[in-house]
Formats: sequence, C-alpha cells, structure tokens
Amino acid sequence: MTRIRDLWRVTAFRLSAIYLCLFAVFAAILLFYVTGSAASILQTQNRDTINEEIDELGRIYQNSGLVGLVRSIDRRSRQPGASLYLMTDATGRILAGNVESLEAGVLDDPGFVSHAFRYARFTEDPDDRYHSAIAQVIQLPNGLRVLVGRDQTELDRIRLVVRNALILALGLMSVGALIAWFLVGRSALHRLDNMSVSTARIMAGDLNERLPVAGTGDEFDRLSENLNVLLARISHLQEGLRQVSDNIAHDLKTPLTRLRNRVESALGGAHTASEPELRGALEGVMAEADGMIRTFDALLMISRVEAGSHPALKTQVDIAAIVRDVTELYEPSAEDEGGALEVEAPDSLMAEVSRELIAQALSNLIDNALKYGLPAEAALRIRVELTAEDRSFSLSVADNGAGIPADKRARVLERFYRLDESRTKPGSGLGLSLVQAIAGIHGGTMMLDDAAPGLIVRLHIPIEGGQIADEG
Repeated sequence: MTRIRDLWRVTAFRLSAIYLCLFAVFAAILLFYVTGSAASILQTQNRDTINEEIDELGRIYQNSGLVGLVRSIDRRSRQPGASLYLMTDATGRILAGNVESLEAGVLDDPGFVSHAFRYARFTEDPDDRYHSAIAQVIQLPNGLRVLVGRDQTELDRIRLVVRNALILALGLMSVGALIAWFLVGRSALHRLDNMSVSTARIMAGDLNERLPVAGTGDEFDRLSENLNVLLARISHLQEGLRQVSDNIAHDLKTPLTRLRNRVESALGGAHTASEPELRGALEGVMAEADGMIRTFDALLMISRVEAGSHPALKTQVDIAAIVRDVTELYEPSAEDEGGALEVEAPDSLMAEVSRELIAQALSNLIDNALKYGLPAEAALRIRVELTAEDRSFSLSVADNGAGIPADKRARVLERFYRLDESRTKPGSGLGLSLVQAIAGIHGGTMMLDDAAPGLIVRLHIPIEGGQIADEG
C-alpha cells in the first residue's frame, strides 16, 4: 500500500491514470451512443415494416373480407422471418398466426405497444421459445384483433455483444494499464530511490557524489544530467573558493608583514628620525596599502564580472580605437624597458561590448607582457593585433619572453597563481583571471598559446551585429 501511495505521487503515473479513466469514459459514451443510434434506426425500420404489413393486410381485408385476411395471416405466419402475425377473437382465442402466447395485456389496447414485450413462438427448441418483440394491434369491427409485429431478438443480441465487448475491452485495458503501471512505476520508484540516496549523500557534504544516469534519455536522465552539471559547477566553485581563501591568506601575509615592520621601524626610531625619514616610512606604508587595495579591487571586479553584477553596459564602440588608445598609454613604459610596442588593427571595427571592460582586459595583458615578457638576451617586443573574424573579433597580445610552459597554462588562470613562486616580481596573480572573466561576460573565450618565442594570449569575442571598416 505504501508503494502504491508513493507511485501515486509520481506525476506520470497520475496522468496515465487520468488518461485511462477519461479514455474509458469516452469509449463507453461512444459505444452507448453508437448502440443507441443503431437501436433507434432498427426500431424505426421495424415500425415502418409493421406499418407496411398492416396497410397490405388492410387492402386484403377490404378486397377479400375476413376469410381472405385469415388466409393471408396464416400464409404469412408460415414463412420464415422475424415478422409476427396473430389473429384472435374477442375472447382472446388464437385463430391464426405464428405466436403461441403473449405477455398479458398486449392485446388490450389498439395501436403500437408502448414497450417491447415477451412472447412465445411455435418451436421444437424449448430454449428458443421466448423472445421480445414490438407490434401494433388492430381491432376489427366484429371484435377480432390482429397483431403485426417484428422480433427484437437480433437487436437484443447486438446490445449484448456490444455490452460484453465494452466490458471485455475495459477489462483488458485496465489489466494492461495495471501491468504497465507496475513495470514503469517499479522502475521509476527504483530510480527515484537511487536519486534520493545520492541526494542524501550530497546533503551530508559529499559534493563528489553524482545522481545516477541510466542512459535512456528520459526525463529522469535529463534531470540527473542537469543536476550533475550543477553539482560539478558548485564543486568547482567551492574548490575555487578554498584556493582563493588559501591564496589570499598566503599572498596578503607578506605585504601585511612588511607593513607592520615598516610601522614598527618608524615607531622605534620616531624620536631620532628626521622628518624626511618619517615621510619615507609613511610613503612606504601607503605603497603597501595601495598594493593590497589594488589586489582587493581586482578580486572584487573578478567576482562581480563572473556573477554578472558588474555594470557592463554594452554599446556599439570602436574596438580599434580602444586598442590604439590603450597601446598609446603603455608605449612609454615599453620604451623605458628598452623595447617596442607594435599595433596592427583595422581603421575601425564596431562591436557591441563594454568599453571599460575591453580596455581593462587589454591593459592587463599588456601590463603582464611588460612585467613577465622580458627576454633574457634580447629587446622586449610586444605585438598587439586586432582582426575581424566570422561575426566575432580576435584581440591578441604576444611577447618574445620566456612564455608559459604548456602544463602550467591552465594553472595561471587560477586566482593568485604565479609562476614566480618566490614572489620577487610585482603582481598579485589576478590579471589573467580577470581577463578570462571579461571574455566570459561577453560570450567569448581566452586562449594561451606559444608565440615561439614567448606567449600569445588571444581573445575571441562575438561582434553582436557590429560592422567592420577595412584599412584604407
């Protein structure tokens, strides 16, 4: 009983039960309508046949009198068929016909009998004597009564066959439905039980547990697959949160320690230090604080961009103009490093993007190239290239430095991860993470590749209906 109640909670089971009931009801209505219509047609035909027989007997009575009428009824009653003929005197004694006995009261009133009545025929088979019929009674002037009718046995048989067929069909449908419900419901309950066990493990804290997938492609599999993707995403985010927490604790411990040491040193020598020395100590404290603020700003921007809450107002902007403006800003820094910053871009490339975020992404890539792309025995060379593709644009920044090993390229996209494990170079390890988040919010992708030598970072971002103007 408990499993039946559990099965009834399954929507598919309830819908199947409702559909079966509705089908049974409509099937019954249809069959009764068809049967009733057929019976009505047969009744009308029988009444028409009876009226024709009476009209013909009336003509015979007018032409040949009572003797001719009796002879005609006697002759007709001997012929095989469903017609009934009977003539009685005023006392009810049978004078002619093929009816042995009638239901009481049938001959009392002339006209059509208001209901089907029972009668007995002359036959040697005792099981085939009693039938039902409809008839019309005619009363002659001399008190004689004539009954002309039609047997209803075939109509009753049709009704019986239809009723039995309906009962049999509904019975077979019910049995088949119960068998189908048992098989399907048992499988559904088994799968639901497995899903419940898995969800209990997940709620207990095991985020590596996944809902079972049977491989049938039904709604249970689709639900399990979607939830498994969601669980994988949650697990990934939780792992990322753990790594970020560890990295924040690791990366901020050093600047906080330096900050404390500077303050302690300044306080220790405050009574002997000169004003320039105190100012220098305070400026060092401010520099450390600014670095930490920049780190938290970068974290905040990444979180807001990934969550979709950053006010990334997308408008039709000229990407080529953004590229030229940003590279022009960094050209003095590249010259200070003894290198060159090259740009290749069309005169105009319109796209529906966020001007602020695209400029931020390009700034991060050029800044990373300036910090980490310095070659050991050659001049720094940074190349920025903007090209149009099929309904998208590609923005790449390449340097001729040491590059990133292939097995480390996925790791550098993690927050706070840095190839410089000694942390001797400036930076927080958030630049590429922010660029990847910016590409994602625009529906694009970011790829790291070998520039032979050096590293090349490519952004592929949809144009969203923008227009391209070639150079020249």
